[in-house]
Amino acid sequence: MSERRGMFSTIAEWVGVFLIAFAVFALIRTFVLSPFTVPTGSMEPTIQVGDTIFAQKVTLNMGHDVENGQIVVFENPVAGTEHDILVKRVIAQSGQTVDLIDGVVYIDGSPLDEPYAQGSSYELVTQAPGVEVSFPYTVPDGYIWVMGDNRENSADSRYFGPVPKENLIGIAFFRYWPIDRIGTL
Repeated sequence: MSERRGMFSTIAEWVGVFLIAFAVFALIRTFVLSPFTVPTGSMEPTIQVGDTIFAQKVTLNMGHDVENGQIVVFENPVAGTEHDILVKRVIAQSGQTVDLIDGVVYIDGSPLDEPYAQGSSYELVTQAPGVEVSFPYTVPDGYIWVMGDNRENSADSRYFGPVPKENLIGIAFFRYWPIDRIGTL
């Protein structure tokens, strides 16, 4: 009888350990840190297709804004597309004016220094259904302007317009796969 009680106690202890570990994992993934696999080549050469990155959520969960130049993970503002989650670089904030002149991005009249960008930044020929973006464009309150680093191969805010801040999931900060490209972003 005591042998059964001992076995039951051991099983209950292990179940408790697994439940606690799962709860900690769920809390961390929900509020602190999540992994994401990059679905497209729009961030090349900075991030390659299939790279797996960590995005921290603490900054957003504490009510802080993202900063220009940061790489963010967000819900695709265009419903029903192949990719529900996108990764792009923040270019402008609410109230800032974006302009594209001769392939160069201007924010509030000043050209951006973008050593990370590949290709030229021109207006896209087509835009998402129902979206009309013309330049110069002032980002509305509660939104950000994002663009992929691979400017000639990126469906970004030039395509789907500004991204609502409520669509932000996290700020990308570390690539952990593949091993030969491990490092901060």
